[in-house]
Amino acid sequence: METLGFMAAGMLAGRVFPAGQKANNERVQLFCTLLLIFSMGVSLGQRDGFFSELAFLGARGLLFFLLPTLCSVAVVYALTRWFLPGSGASGTPASAGGGTAGRAAVDPMLFLALGALLLGVACGAFPAAAGVLTPLTAHTQWLLYLLMFSVGVSVGMHRGLWASIRQYHVRILLIPGGIVAGSLLGGALCGLILGYPVNLAVSIASGLGWYSLAGVTISGLAGAEIGSIAFLSNLMREIGSFFMIPYIARHLNGYTCIAPAAATSEDTTLPMLVRYTSEETVVFAVLNGMICSALVPVLIALCY
Repeated sequence: METLGFMAAGMLAGRVFPAGQKANNERVQLFCTLLLIFSMGVSLGQRDGFFSELAFLGARGLLFFLLPTLCSVAVVYALTRWFLPGSGASGTPASAGGGTAGRAAVDPMLFLALGALLLGVACGAFPAAAGVLTPLTAHTQWLLYLLMFSVGVSVGMHRGLWASIRQYHVRILLIPGGIVAGSLLGGALCGLILGYPVNLAVSIASGLGWYSLAGVTISGLAGAEIGSIAFLSNLMREIGSFFMIPYIARHLNGYTCIAPAAATSEDTTLPMLVRYTSEETVVFAVLNGMICSALVPVLIALCY
C-alpha cells in the first residue's frame, strides 16, 4: 500500500508539475527502472542454488512462463477488442503514450534492461561484489517509492484522465479477469504436457508473476522442486514482461500490454507500461496489479 501512496502523491504533484520538465521526469523513471532490474539481478545471483535450479528446472519453468503468459495475452486481447472501445490494433492507447520510442523497430531500453539484469546476476554471484552492493539491495523499496512517485507525476500531468476511466465502470475487471483465466488455462496445458496433476500445474500458474510469494507458498504445499518451478516461471514472467510489452504495444493494443505483467503491473513493470502505452492504460495497470496481487494467495490455495 505504501507504493500506491507514493504514486498518489506523485499524481497530485503532477497537477502542478512543469510541462517542460516532463523529459527529466522520464529520465528519473528510466534510471530507477534500470537500477531496480540490476538489484533484482544481484539478488538472484546471491540466491542459494539459483544456477543449479536454472540448469535443471529452467526448461519446465520456461514452459510454465510461456503458456500461461501467452494465453493471458490472447484472452485479454480478445476481451479488450470486444468490450473496450478504442483498443484496436490501430489508433490504440499504445500509440498515445509511447511516442517514437514505442514505435521504433528496436528500442535501446530492451538492451539496457537485459544488460542491467545480467550485470546484476554476475555481481551477485561474487560475494565481494555482492557485499559492496548490500546497501542497494537492502533499500530497493525506497528506490521503488521514488519510481512510483515519478510515475504518479506522469499520470497526474494527463488532464481529463479520471473522466475517461469512469466511463468503463465494471469493464475495468475485464483485464484482470482475462489474465487470471488465461493463466489458469495455460497452467492446465502445462500440466497436460508435463504430466503434472492439473490442480498442481494450475497452482503454479496462479502466481501471476509474483515469484517470491508463489515460490515460498508452493514449496510449503508441494515440496522444493515444484516450488522452484513456481519461483522460476513467475520470475521469468516478470522479466519477460519487460521485453514483451514493446512488441505487444506495436502489434496488438495498449491494454493487452498489461497481460504479461499480471500482478507486477502496479509496480516493477509499470515504467515500461508508462513508456509504451497511455496514461489511461497506466491507471488500468495499477488497478489490475492490485486485483491480481490480492488474488494470488487465494488462487494458489483454491487451485492446489
